[in-house]
Amino acid sequence: MKGIIFSGMRPTGRLHLGNYLGALENWVKLQNEYRCFFGVVDLHALTTGYKDTSEFKENIREMLIDWFSAGIDSEKSTILIQSYVPEHMHLHLLFSMITPLSWLERNPVLKDMVRDLGLKGNINYGLLGYPVLMAADILIYKSNAVPVGEDQIHHIELAREIARRFNYLYGEVFPLPEVKLTEIPRVPGIDGKRMSKSLGNTISLSDEPKTISEKVKLMVTDPQKIRLSDKGHPKICSVFIYQKIFNSERISEIAKDCQSGKLGCVECKKILAQVLVEKFEDFREKRKYYSKNPEIIESIVIEGSKKARKIAKQTIEEVKEAMKIIYE
Repeated sequence: MKGIIFSGMRPTGRLHLGNYLGALENWVKLQNEYRCFFGVVDLHALTTGYKDTSEFKENIREMLIDWFSAGIDSEKSTILIQSYVPEHMHLHLLFSMITPLSWLERNPVLKDMVRDLGLKGNINYGLLGYPVLMAADILIYKSNAVPVGEDQIHHIELAREIARRFNYLYGEVFPLPEVKLTEIPRVPGIDGKRMSKSLGNTISLSDEPKTISEKVKLMVTDPQKIRLSDKGHPKICSVFIYQKIFNSERISEIAKDCQSGKLGCVECKKILAQVLVEKFEDFREKRKYYSKNPEIIESIVIEGSKKARKIAKQTIEEVKEAMKIIYE
């Protein structure tokens, strides 16, 4: 094993292709190379979703079903629910005592979220401080590598700064986690915009073949290619982006036929739909099994959280000893 990794997802229910390409596919590979801790970070979901928690339990269940159906293996990785391991919150509180407010206020990701969610003048403490909780998530297991896309690099740098500051003040306890940069394919939604559940433009991993075909039919293509014989421009076509990712063996042929006017958009979409149906056929079968047997997943997550908590407790003891706040 190359080291220790922690990575997590906010529970948002069933996952879509963007989630799969952005994280889940990579997790499945990493668990063969690293000691992995994968967390359902439900506390992070409260930073913006605190008003309505009625679907939390169902969202967690559906997301976990997708994880296991995609290949996350409890024999290789530790799967946990963040709130089941209260040491995350304990370390978050201790870290918050040594984290300057200025570090949090200059967070570029926070600025984007405030803009996108219309939260100007209404930022709660949890949202401002979520990078500190994220640092606690990572460092509670002494992770030395964190797989992220470029947009998350700032958070890992902050986790390193917090670890560095703690070690300077109280002694060497935490490693400085390295960024394991992952190339995340940016897949558009069926409307050509960023794929997002809030926009209703997703293709879910669990979609049935008929649904996949119907969604692909609606996908935005090259606006300049109206008739079959019109020469296409693959670089500006959403369907072509998917073809490059999921049908790479035929991509040269598809590009050539599109540009020459031999391949029309309707046929190109049929090809893509079939590729996606076949790609996730095994996933759908596994999903049916786990959906009928949710107790299996519940058992795995409870045991995984217990296992994670043993490690987290040990870290907290080291932290308290280093900070000289043990009173026994």
